[in-house]
Amino acid sequence: MRVLVVEDERMLADSIAEGLRAEALAVDIAYDGDAALERLGLHAYDVLVLDRDLPLVHGDDVCRAVIGSGALVRILMLTAAADVRSRVAGLSLGADDYLPKPFAFEELVARVHALGRRARPADPPMLERAGVRLDSAHRQVFREGRYVPLARKEFGVLAELLRAGGAVVSTEDLLEKVWDEHIDPFTNAVRMTVMKLRRKLGDPPVVETVPGVGYRIP
Repeated sequence: MRVLVVEDERMLADSIAEGLRAEALAVDIAYDGDAALERLGLHAYDVLVLDRDLPLVHGDDVCRAVIGSGALVRILMLTAAADVRSRVAGLSLGADDYLPKPFAFEELVARVHALGRRARPADPPMLERAGVRLDSAHRQVFREGRYVPLARKEFGVLAELLRAGGAVVSTEDLLEKVWDEHIDPFTNAVRMTVMKLRRKLGDPPVVETVPGVGYRIP
């Protein structure tokens, strides 16, 4: 899942992003509405965590622009105003959910995950192929019954390959869905992550390289 956090309080924005990354999510940050619109034009996000009171372009206008564009991103609006009228106003703009500040981080994470499930077709409780079983709810992976501990990016890559159902997933798609915008598009991060994933999953190898195209689990 790829998330854009838009919050002008930099410490709060960075804290939210750090916590969501710990949940194996790819997270980008914008500190004002103008930067948010720029990033939304460049990347396909699953969830937008949007502060309402933003400089340069107000959060309400960002929300209107997203809805008007037809983008499928789900919007979680944040605001210091907790009264009912403010919540109704935020939702009437097209936001999918509304969370007043201050909030418990665990609740924010739960709401982001819930919106992410609505942004894409729901995964089955288990993703399984070629003897590999991935339990996304408990973040566990097994190979022929053997537990396989994976780092966050390895887990993310494996999840995307399993979701593809045997189809090839390009390096570009893996970078878009598993990494954030700070990754160098010419990096070998995908190749290195796949190499580590193969080693941890063991023999016989299940991740196949399709030269010049990407990777798949046939």
